[in-house]
Amino acid sequence: MRGLLRTIRPIVLAMVFVTVSLVGISDPTAAYSAQEGVQAARGDGQPTELFGSGGIITTLTNTLLFVVGALSVIMIIVGGLRYIISGGNASAVSAAKNTVLYAIVGLIIAFLAFAAINWILGALTPGAGAGYTDV
Repeated sequence: MRGLLRTIRPIVLAMVFVTVSLVGISDPTAAYSAQEGVQAARGDGQPTELFGSGGIITTLTNTLLFVVGALSVIMIIVGGLRYIISGGNASAVSAAKNTVLYAIVGLIIAFLAFAAINWILGALTPGAGAGYTDV
């Protein structure tokens, strides 16, 4: 009997907690104060929209595009240095050329992905794809 009580007690407590929570949410003033609490928890200068100028998606896309562009430039420089240092070794020259080639291909894929995201969001949401950085 004691083992059964130990098993049932947490389940009953969880059901009571859920019931009390649902009753509190059904009160319209409680829901309004919860929304106020969410708005109060948002810091100053935090974006409130997903799309558009200053939105979360725009900021994330621009940041990722910057990171990919910076990494591509770094890899192109590394490939160039590997090409210079290769000393005529055929395998080292080939590896250096592949580094530069893959960096350029990665940069092109990143720009195409950015264009695809911009086009899709422009088709789905009015005014979201108006500019190149206005995702």
